[in-house]
Amino acid sequence: MTHALRALWAIVQRELVKFGRQYGRLVSALVRPLLWLAVFAAGFRNVFGVAIVEPYDTYIPYDVYIAPGLVGMVLLFNGMQSSLAMVYDREMGLMRLLLTAPLPRPWILFSKLVATAVLSLAQAAAFVIVAALLGTTLPVFGPQTPQVLLAAVASALMLGALGLLLSVHIKQLENFAGTMNFVIFPMYFMSTALYPLWKLEESGAAWVYQIARFNPFTYAVEWMRFALYGKDPGLAPYVVIGTLLVCFALASWGYDPQRGFGALTKRPGAPA
Repeated sequence: MTHALRALWAIVQRELVKFGRQYGRLVSALVRPLLWLAVFAAGFRNVFGVAIVEPYDTYIPYDVYIAPGLVGMVLLFNGMQSSLAMVYDREMGLMRLLLTAPLPRPWILFSKLVATAVLSLAQAAAFVIVAALLGTTLPVFGPQTPQVLLAAVASALMLGALGLLLSVHIKQLENFAGTMNFVIFPMYFMSTALYPLWKLEESGAAWVYQIARFNPFTYAVEWMRFALYGKDPGLAPYVVIGTLLVCFALASWGYDPQRGFGALTKRPGAPA
C-alpha cells in the first residue's frame, strides 16, 4: 500500500510540476469560460432571466445560471486535454514505460485520473475566483460546501475517466481535434449548461431535449448547481458515479496488454 501511494503521489506531482511550467495553460483554460461569462452572459443578463425553478428560490440573472455550467466547461476541457496528454505520452513512449511499473495497471490509470481531477479542480477554483471579481458570485462557502466539493470532485473524475477512455481509441495526435469536436461540443451544448431542460422542451427542440436528458454532462452540471444551494440533486450523483465507474472500467480494459492499447501497439513477433 505504501508503494502504491508513493506511485500515486509521484504521478500527481509530475502532472502538477508539468502544469506549473506551462504558464499559458491556466490562462487558456480560463479564457474560454470567462469570455462566455463576461461577454455572452453579460449581454443577455436581462434578456434570459431564469424563472423560479429548482434549485432557485427566486428569479436569477442569466450569468448566475450558466456559472455552474462554465465550471463544468473547465472540468470538461481539462478532462479532454488529459486524453491528449495520454496520446502524446503514448507516441513518445512514456506511457509504455509507465505501464510497465510493478503495480496493477488499473492503479496506474487511477493515479493518472486523480492527477487529471486535481488539475481540473485547481482550474475550476481559479475560474470561480475570477468570476467573483467580475461580479458573479457562487454560494460556494457555507453549510453546503461539503456537497459542492463532493459534486465537483465526482464530476472532475467522471470527465477525466471519459478522457481516459477516449485516449484508448485515439491512435494519433492528428485525429485528436476531430474526435474532440464530436465529443466536447455536443456534450456541452446539448446539456443544461446554457439553458434549463424545460426551456428546450418548451421551445419544441424535442431531439435536443432527449439528448440532454441522457447526457452525463447534464447530470454533472445539475449536481453542482443543486449542491451550491443545498438542494437534493435527485438522480445526478448516481448517473455521474455510474458513468465514472463504467468509463474507468472500459479504459482499464482497453489498456490491458492483451487487448486495446497493448494489442494494438505490440510489434509483430514481439513476446506477449
